[in-house]
Amino acid sequence: MNKNIVFFGTPEFAVSILDGLYKQNYDITAVYTQTDKPKGRGNKVQMPPVKEYALSHDLPVYQPKTLRDAAVTDEIREMKPDMIIVAAYGKIFPKELLMIPPYGCINVHGSLLPAYRGAAPVQRSIINGETKTGVTIMRMDEGCDTGDMIAKAEIEITDDMDCGELFEKMGAVGSALLLDTMPHIFDGSAAYEKQDESLALYSPKIEKSELMLDFKRPAKELHDLIRGVYPYLVCGCYQTGPKGKRGLRIAKTKVCEGSGAPGTVIRADAKNNELIAACGDGALNIIELIPEGKQKMKSADYIRGRQISEEDVLTKE
Repeated sequence: MNKNIVFFGTPEFAVSILDGLYKQNYDITAVYTQTDKPKGRGNKVQMPPVKEYALSHDLPVYQPKTLRDAAVTDEIREMKPDMIIVAAYGKIFPKELLMIPPYGCINVHGSLLPAYRGAAPVQRSIINGETKTGVTIMRMDEGCDTGDMIAKAEIEITDDMDCGELFEKMGAVGSALLLDTMPHIFDGSAAYEKQDESLALYSPKIEKSELMLDFKRPAKELHDLIRGVYPYLVCGCYQTGPKGKRGLRIAKTKVCEGSGAPGTVIRADAKNNELIAACGDGALNIIELIPEGKQKMKSADYIRGRQISEEDVLTKE
């Protein structure tokens, strides 16, 4: 393609975008990603998915702690990128960096801007019960996802789709949309559209405090919250019954009919894999869960092990 690309991205979603560029034979001079971080029970240091992909394809990897270091800007300037592509990198770009590539810093953003700007657009769209979202290709400016839009593609959010599944779909759609849009940017035929600030909606990152389930809320809201963060984060609650109080994390649910005191288990049927808890409005069938200190399992197995029964109560604290 004879165009020099510097890529910025971190999670699996960004891998899909990087993979598309690589397979289209763009000249990827460098890949920037977040620093390695400890994860899991053992706090083992793990590489970001983008780093793993880049190393496996012999692409140079850079992991600066900040982009506001003049040395980082100088480093990128010396690479003389024609374009910088950004996909869920996770840091704000300073003005000096935005001005380097002649064809701009192009962001593949996981929402239909100006809705869901910010750190968690994919998660928040599910949590808020949206039935559609999409991908926007935009030219970055100094604001947080406020730059001019170039192209959009819509994606349906089904009732049972979780965050991981939506990210996977977005990766494929975003990659195709970017590859379709880039030639128009390079030849000057791309159309740039200003965002309507009156329609702007921000999506802040997910806080741990949001992950505790309050069964006084409607079942639909809890269902959307659970699937809106899974599998990257897992919502939780406390189970109280004859065996005392223990932690329980919820991986997969379905909204169903039922009534009772919020949080009370009103049905525990292993044969039909029904672990139904009453909510403030309606009920929630817990299909998969993660008991404290255990691996994920179907609720039926938890019931068969006599670890939960009807009249047990699920609470936020």
